Amino acid sequence: MEILLFFSVFVIATCGLIYELVAGTLASYLLGDSVTQFSTIIGAYLFAMGIGAWLSRFFKRDLLSWFIQLEILVGFIGGISSALLFLLFEHALSFRLILYLLVGLTGILVGLELPLLMNILKNRYAFRDLVSRVFTFDYIGALLASIVFPLLLVPYLGLIRTSCFFGILNVAVAIIVLVKFRTEIKWASYLKAKAIAVIIFLGGIFFWANDIMTFSEGMAFRDPVIFTHSSPYQRIVLTRNKSDLRLYLNGNLQFSSADEYRYHEALVHPVMMYSQQHRQVLILGGGDGMAARELLRYPDVEHITLVDLDPSMTRLFRENTLLTRLNHHSLQSSRVTVINADAFQWIKQHKTPYDIVIIDFPDPGSYAVGKLYTTAFYRQLRHCLHDSSVMVIQSTSPFVAPKAFWCVNTTLRTCGYQTIPYHTYVPSFGEWGYVMASPATQPLRQQWEQLPEGLRYFSASVFPQMRLFAADMADRPVSPNQLNNQVLVQYFEDEWGKYQE
Repeated sequence: MEILLFFSVFVIATCGLIYELVAGTLASYLLGDSVTQFSTIIGAYLFAMGIGAWLSRFFKRDLLSWFIQLEILVGFIGGISSALLFLLFEHALSFRLILYLLVGLTGILVGLELPLLMNILKNRYAFRDLVSRVFTFDYIGALLASIVFPLLLVPYLGLIRTSCFFGILNVAVAIIVLVKFRTEIKWASYLKAKAIAVIIFLGGIFFWANDIMTFSEGMAFRDPVIFTHSSPYQRIVLTRNKSDLRLYLNGNLQFSSADEYRYHEALVHPVMMYSQQHRQVLILGGGDGMAARELLRYPDVEHITLVDLDPSMTRLFRENTLLTRLNHHSLQSSRVTVINADAFQWIKQHKTPYDIVIIDFPDPGSYAVGKLYTTAFYRQLRHCLHDSSVMVIQSTSPFVAPKAFWCVNTTLRTCGYQTIPYHTYVPSFGEWGYVMASPATQPLRQQWEQLPEGLRYFSASVFPQMRLFAADMADRPVSPNQLNNQVLVQYFEDEWGKYQE
């Protein structure tokens, strides 16, 4: 009996932490800002466990029966949680309330289970031995969950199937305990039937997980979804209609094939005009290969190093025929080397100077991304530049988020860079901003006039207009973005939050 119940502790701990990680990951996918989501969800879950532990004092009889019922209930709620949240996201009046209710309920049930087990075992062990054994199995289970979740579960099962699998595991433990101790348990036949029904129900969700995900994303996006994938870093979704292919990362639009050329021509060609030479180019982000496509128009570009965190992104844009048609097979070019790494860590280890650096990170909507816009990052990046190098940074919308935009400019100037802020209109996004920068001591000056043939939007005559800012987008006093406060993320969330209300 003891071995089986201690194994139950191990399963409870593993499943409980998995449900917590699923909720945090799903919230970061749907709501953004992974630091805030994980912090609040972990706090709510632990608080709920405390409530559950306090409530356990009222369970005095039929402890095995109550333990089995709790296992079935936590398996059911935890198992359906991710599917339910995905389906309700677009329709719930208060999605956060539902999210935290599920997290809280799961935490209360898990908090109830461990004290019940300790009460069941208290007559078989001395208190000191009992506590040490229970918490040993509890912590081992938590360690296992934290390792397998990002490495195996998210990439290979996805969030819905992960929840279902561990829900089934919870209920399976209940059935094993029920069979082993059926003579000591009230309502044994009823509980067994109930457990089997829950396993069948969760098995159905597991089997139809892709259909559930497709249905929920079909409600979230205006066009038919043609591809989805959950990587350890983000949720990747492609949609398509008759004339438009769109990429979404964690629900946020990254490009539309109808007008992405405006964004990428404005990102790449101004910095090429202002650079003395183009031989060695570094792209940070840009895993879609669109910036590389524009660079490959220049015959004097000898080599492009592209550093993008997510191998799923670069693999998709290297292999998918719809996407390789868009990026002109740029990621397959012999002049392009793709490196999958965290740019923040990568630049610390590489001191090779580049002539041009193109920074095409997602918007700073979370602290994980915001660190890539800090003084610490830009100062470290100086090692990848020589005195006449030029770089450009996509810097969100100066119309929707002027403080965030000018914060990027202020941060670069704080680090000693000469800057040229500019913007362009991209129909899918509206006004979009960029900041060109160089460590040169003199102001940036145009070095080249000749542009590649075939550009659909950008020209040397257009650029002076792109440098003009109307009063509603004009420079304003802001603080630089530092690693210890990440004020840029606060600016971004405040401004975009008001715009989307």
